Amino acid sequence: MHSFFHPGSPHANAVAHLWWWMFGVGGAIWIGVTLVALYAAFTRRGSGDGLVEPPAAEHRRIERVVSAATFVTILILAGFLVYDFSVGRALAAHPQRGLTIDVTGHQWWWEVTYENPDPSRRLVTANEMHVPVGEPVQFTLRAADVIHSFWAPSLDGKRDLIPGYTSSFWFTADTAGVYRGQCAEFCGLEHAKMAFYIVADPRPRFEAWLKAASQSHQAPADPTLAYGERVFLASGCATCHSISGTQAFATVGPNLSHFASRSTIAAGTLTNTSVNLTRWILNPQVVKPGVGMPAVPLDSGPLTALVAYLESLK
Repeated sequence: MHSFFHPGSPHANAVAHLWWWMFGVGGAIWIGVTLVALYAAFTRRGSGDGLVEPPAAEHRRIERVVSAATFVTILILAGFLVYDFSVGRALAAHPQRGLTIDVTGHQWWWEVTYENPDPSRRLVTANEMHVPVGEPVQFTLRAADVIHSFWAPSLDGKRDLIPGYTSSFWFTADTAGVYRGQCAEFCGLEHAKMAFYIVADPRPRFEAWLKAASQSHQAPADPTLAYGERVFLASGCATCHSISGTQAFATVGPNLSHFASRSTIAAGTLTNTSVNLTRWILNPQVVKPGVGMPAVPLDSGPLTALVAYLESLK
């Protein structure tokens, strides 16, 4: 879902209602003004070509109509101003308790950290977030380089991520599903390929995902996967990425600990398949020009083992 016309949270529902009221009232006014303009254009007054001064009584009636229309316009604008402020206050309010997720915008991907009082239990992932249905979730937003904007239209309005400044907002997803989001502030060449997904799950399913995602990987017993892990550590991948349970601790690029559980590659650019993963490893600049990831030239044997290893990281 990727539209505020299909709200999946009370916040998005409030924004949608405000929009529909503005659209309905504005549309009715536009139709009324158009009809009056057409009536004035096709109604003939007098027989000459010059302007005709209406009688005094009709002139006063027209003045009263214009004054009333002006007064009604002011009332409508004032009403929408109050309505808009009430929606804004509702969106700005923060709950007392709730899951906290830190999101950092990079060119062009999203770093996601699930906060925990115990630093050793913090979960770091990228581009996909899981949240429990019916519970408030707070997002804290930061930018690592330039201004980005976090926008999941079916869940909330957009929020800017400004370098050197931390902002926050919250929402409650009241409908289970997968919600697509997008960077809504032009941030460079591949701005359009900076998407993310929010997966709203019932609490038991969310807990199961969180538990699985928090576990470190064990050394693979399969020879092909073990070879793929060695390729990952030796080919330069480990200088940018990290995988829990291995010697890869870098934080330049996305954390790949549970890479295979994600539905897309490169922040929504490609579906997560072995063919697309192979394309991405060999030449990411063809897929996403300007991206920070360099090409990794590998022969077919090491490349096949590396892809198999990454696809095992669930």
